[in-house]
Amino acid sequence: MRGFLLALSILFAGSARCGSDNEDLEMEQELEPLDRGPYFDVSASKNVTALVGKTAQLNCRVRNLGDRTVSWVRHRDIHLLTVGIDTYTSDQRFVASHFPRTEDWTLQVKYPQRRDSGTYECQVSTTPPIGHSMHLSVVEPVTTIVGGPEMYINRGSTMNLTCVVRHSPEPPPAIYWTHNQEEINYDSPRGGVSVITEKGEITTSYLLIQRAQPADSGGYTCHPSNANTQTVAVHVLNGEHPAAMQHGGQLRLGNPPFVMFLASMLAFLNHGH
Repeated sequence: MRGFLLALSILFAGSARCGSDNEDLEMEQELEPLDRGPYFDVSASKNVTALVGKTAQLNCRVRNLGDRTVSWVRHRDIHLLTVGIDTYTSDQRFVASHFPRTEDWTLQVKYPQRRDSGTYECQVSTTPPIGHSMHLSVVEPVTTIVGGPEMYINRGSTMNLTCVVRHSPEPPPAIYWTHNQEEINYDSPRGGVSVITEKGEITTSYLLIQRAQPADSGGYTCHPSNANTQTVAVHVLNGEHPAAMQHGGQLRLGNPPFVMFLASMLAFLNHGH
C-alpha cells in the first residue's frame, strides 16, 4: 500500500511539473518577439539602380527598433553619412528621412553620379552594432545607332535606322527622331515613313523609310527621353556606286554569301517568268 501511494505522489508531481513547464514555454513564446531586439526586414531593404542625375533612394526597414538610432555609412571610405535624420557629411546631397510610425529609414542621394556607385550600410546602435549592406548602381544610359556615324544607301531601297538604348534601369518613356533637326512627320504626304519601338532591358527603335531618295539624305538623330541623343549622317546614292552599302558593321551589301544567294534566286525566278 505504501509503494502504491509513493508511485501516485510521483505521478502527480510529474504532472504538475509538466504543466508548469508548458506554461513557462507558452510565456517564452509570447515574450520572444518583444525580446528579440532590432532586426532588418531584408525584403524591403534591397539593392538599387538609379540614373545619373536622378535622385536615388536606398530604403532600410528595421523591425523592433525601440529607442536605438539608425545610421548610414558609405563603405568606400567608411564615411558616416547620417545619424537619425541628421546629415553628418559636408556633402549635402546625402539626406536621411523617416516618416513617424513607420519602420523605414531612407537615404536619399540627390544628383547622383557614377562615382556614387558602391556599397552603403544601414546600421543600428545596438551593442555591438548591427548592419545591413545594400549596393547602389548609378548608371548612364548609352544610345547608339547601328551602322553609324555614316551610312550609304542606294536610291529606291528601304532605309532602316536602328537606335539602341542600353544600361537604362527602365525603358525610356519616349523616343523620337529628327531629320536635319526637324521632328519627323510620319503622316507627311511623302508616305512610307514609319517607326517601330521595342522596349525592354535593351530598347530598340527602328526608323523605316521606304523608296529612299536623295532628299532623304542628311542627319538623323535619335532622341530617347532618358538618355543621350545620337546622330547618323545618311547618304542616299544616286546610282554612283554599283552596290548599296550601310557602313559601320550593320550591313554591307557588296559580297555577303546570303545576299549573293538572294540575288541569284531572284534572277532565277525572273528568268522562270
